Amino acid sequence: MTIVTPDEARRIAVRAQLLDGSALSVLDTMRQLGFLQIDPISTVAPPQQLVLWSRLGSAFDPAELDRLLWTTKQLFEWNAYVWPMESYPLVRALMRRPRGRYASERRGNDFLEVNAAFKRRLLRELEQGGPRLAREIQDHCVTPRESHGWMGGRGVTDMLGILHGRGEVAIVGRRNGQRLWDLAARWYPEAETIPLHDANHLLAEQRSRALGVRLTPGGWEAHPDATDGPVPDRATLLSPFDRLIYDRDRAEALFGFRYRLEMYVPKAKREYGYYVLPLLVGDQLVGRAEPRFDRKAGALEVLGAWGDTARLDDALAELGAFLGAGA
Repeated sequence: MTIVTPDEARRIAVRAQLLDGSALSVLDTMRQLGFLQIDPISTVAPPQQLVLWSRLGSAFDPAELDRLLWTTKQLFEWNAYVWPMESYPLVRALMRRPRGRYASERRGNDFLEVNAAFKRRLLRELEQGGPRLAREIQDHCVTPRESHGWMGGRGVTDMLGILHGRGEVAIVGRRNGQRLWDLAARWYPEAETIPLHDANHLLAEQRSRALGVRLTPGGWEAHPDATDGPVPDRATLLSPFDRLIYDRDRAEALFGFRYRLEMYVPKAKREYGYYVLPLLVGDQLVGRAEPRFDRKAGALEVLGAWGDTARLDDALAELGAFLGAGA
C-alpha cells in the first residue's frame, strides 16, 4: 500500500468508483463496483438505478440492468444487493454459513424447525409449478401462539426470505415490481466451494479495490490497483446509498463534506431535507440538493439546494433526461 496526499486520495476514490466519466457499460461498472444496494425508496429513482446513472449518465438504460439480471443472468440479486455472477461462488459461501450467532438467525432456525413440513411443501410447489410470486404460494406456516408472529410477516414471505438468504430459493425476475421466486438450483450456475474465511477475505479485497483508498493512522493508503490522474469537471448527483459516500465518516474525512440521510429525522429537526443528494463536481463534493420526481406529472422538481450549486443545473438536466421528465 502507498500513502498518498489528500488531493490524490480524492482523485483515486472518484476514479475507482468510475465517477470520472470512464464507465462504459452496466456490466463493466457492476464488476468494478462489486455490488449495488437495492432499496424501495425511489423519491427520484431506485438507488440501484441512480448509482448507475451517476456513472453512465444518459448512456444508462434501466432495461439493460433488467436484461443482465433476468435474461442473460450475468448479474443476480441476493440479500438486497445486485452482484456480478462472477461473485456467486463467494456469495454462496455466505449463503451456506452457519446460522445462530445472532437472535434473528436463531429465530430463523426455530422457524425452519417448526415449519419443516411447510418448507418441503413450498419447495415442492416451486419444483413442480415453476416461478411464483409469494402471494401465489399457499401459506401453511405453523405459528406458535407465543411467537408473536415469528419473523413479523406473512408465513410465505418469511419462509422465502429465510430460504433465499440460505441459498435454497432465488429471485428470478419481477412481475409488476413483485419478486418472482424459484428453486436456487435451477437459477444459479454450478460453482466451486470456497471456504467462508476465504470468501470473506476476497469480498473485502473487492470492496477495498472499488473504494480505491482507505484512511489509516499513517494517512490515506491507495490500493495497489488504484490509479491517479486528472478527473474531468463533470457534475452529477449521488444516491444516498452510493459507495463513495456510504461511509459518512470516510466521506467527511476525504471531501470535508458532512452528509447524513435525514429520512428518519423528524421534519422539524432536519438540517436539509427528506431525501437530499450530494452534488459531485470533478473530485469535489460541493453542494447538495433535494430533487423529487413526480411520476404522474413527469416533472422533476427541486425542493431545496445548498452549498455551491453553480453546476447543479447541469446535473439536473442530465437527471431529468434519464427520468424522462417533461417528455
